[in-house]
Amino acid sequence: MISVRNVTKSFGGKNVLNGLNLEIPRGETIVVMGRSGSGKSVLLKIITGLMSADSGEIWFDGTEISRLGTREVNIIRRNIGMLFQSAALFDSMTVAENIAFMLDQHTDLSKSDIRKIVDEKLSLVDLSGVQELRPAELSGGMRKRVGLARALAFNPEVILYDEPTTGLDPVTCTEINQLINDLHAKLNVTSVVVTHDMHSAFSVATRMAMIHEGKQIAYGTPDEIINNENPVLQQFILFGAPDQILNMENPILKRYLGR
Repeated sequence: MISVRNVTKSFGGKNVLNGLNLEIPRGETIVVMGRSGSGKSVLLKIITGLMSADSGEIWFDGTEISRLGTREVNIIRRNIGMLFQSAALFDSMTVAENIAFMLDQHTDLSKSDIRKIVDEKLSLVDLSGVQELRPAELSGGMRKRVGLARALAFNPEVILYDEPTTGLDPVTCTEINQLINDLHAKLNVTSVVVTHDMHSAFSVATRMAMIHEGKQIAYGTPDEIINNENPVLQQFILFGAPDQILNMENPILKRYLGR
């Protein structure tokens, strides 16, 4: 569905992405892991066209989008929904107005049709009845759900999640993870989840990728990742993996745990 080919990006002379390659198959939930500052969020912005790469290629469903003009990229961008780390809601707008914003700007739909879409997307994220509230009246978890409802407005084929559980309590984190799984099952979307939260990563991933120093150093199913002997990857997992992962009868993990 998405192919990232030898992508580089630097800021102020510092390489953030350094020849990154990543394949995202259709219908999978790919978790992209890495330490803070490893370029995970930059990668999402490059995929959506919000930021351009210094070099390399981004392919979306067979089309190289990294060389397209703004108009063409905007058309493709409708197939990609993104949940930003902070939800990025407009404080001066109601929940309904936030979700309807892009529909108002880029479609000829009637107000009544837009309202139906707003209600439908809020129902999908288990948040009906909050249409007239403003972001300041919502909890952190509710704001994330509203941001996700907005990301779903154009019925995207791909959903990108930028640190979806950051700043949330453990119960709300679990609810967000379950919501990601539910939407994947209901909508059959391709999902890319950027996170350093190992609980979230192992809860939602069908495949996982690890970025280190701007490059992919590991890729595979959760089982393959657990059994990967790369020391950087294993250290990253061990500092935050759920107990059910750490307690597995896995010789590689036991070696790093000193058991």
